[in-house]
Amino acid sequence: MYYGETSRRKMEKVWVTVFMCATLIFLWMLMLKVDFINKNSEKESYKAEKLSTNYEENVEKDRNNTSERSIIEDASKSVVGISKLENSGIAFYADDKNLIGVGSGVLISENGYILTNEHVAGSKYSNVYVTLENGAKYNSNVIWSDTSLDLAIIKIPGENFNYLNLGDSDRIFLGENVYAIGNPIGAEFQRTVTKGIISGKNRTIKIVENDKEMYMEDLIQTDATINNGNSGGPLINDNGELLGINTVKISGVDGIGFSIPINIIKPLLELLEKDGNIPESYLGIYAFDKEVIPYLKSDLKFDKGIYVVSIDNQESLSGGNIMVGDIIEKVDGIEVNKMNELRKIIYTKKPGELVKLEINRNGQHIEIESKIKSKN
Repeated sequence: MYYGETSRRKMEKVWVTVFMCATLIFLWMLMLKVDFINKNSEKESYKAEKLSTNYEENVEKDRNNTSERSIIEDASKSVVGISKLENSGIAFYADDKNLIGVGSGVLISENGYILTNEHVAGSKYSNVYVTLENGAKYNSNVIWSDTSLDLAIIKIPGENFNYLNLGDSDRIFLGENVYAIGNPIGAEFQRTVTKGIISGKNRTIKIVENDKEMYMEDLIQTDATINNGNSGGPLINDNGELLGINTVKISGVDGIGFSIPINIIKPLLELLEKDGNIPESYLGIYAFDKEVIPYLKSDLKFDKGIYVVSIDNQESLSGGNIMVGDIIEKVDGIEVNKMNELRKIIYTKKPGELVKLEINRNGQHIEIESKIKSKN
């Protein structure tokens, strides 16, 4: 009996000890788990806080430095209002203190060169009033213009002007975001910004003025709203670079406006920056590409080159070598398929220089030389 009770008591003590040990182990493991959860919870909280902080810093940095808002606001400082004098017969003023803007322009250099439309500023030597973003006004003159391009350059005195960098209009793509800035309707809506996309490239349109037809080639089509006062203002990209000069819209239709690509005039601007003047070189001809010619001669077809439709002064050309009906395919070895491509080459030449032309004349391919003329 004694032995049996002793054995039972020993077994009870063993079970109690085992139960206590198991309880302690369970409690210890529970504490480890709670501690692990707490530590991981603190760690995740720390990461979330850092991520939130970085995001806010990036947003603030983006808003201050590279946002669409800051780019457009900076670009608008380079846009100017352009008005004609009262006695020019083109525009009028209410009084000297309240100039009524008839168009826009854009500063393209820190020393005061302004690019605009000829139909806004007028022909060379025309007098214009220029109003800057800060309210400063200048009485200035057109120093260069081209009717066929509808472009003009104005110079105002001074330095350190806000100006736009030139983009590359040859590298634009359909659907690219663009912004038109100008002064529609008048000075009360100056520097209005409209946003759109590039809807088309290399557009050719026919314009009829005073019963005279003319064609504008290689235009950029955009659905950014362009009104009358926007003429001469800039079309810019997301980087605030100048892609073109707004010129016309299709009347009676919404969302179809056109800009003159900046690359057309780059050779002239480079000469202006280098020499301080523009020699105004030209070949003395006018030609159309294969897309325009069907409007003029429905039976004429050709695959490349530009068709000569008029010559300013036959006698002034070198030996009268170029003839109406010639198709110019190359100039100094460079292919030309649009009049503007010819212009870009001629703009790099000086009056008196000779250029070599490869011409298709009635199916025969010939090479001739012609002398560069001056409009001065």
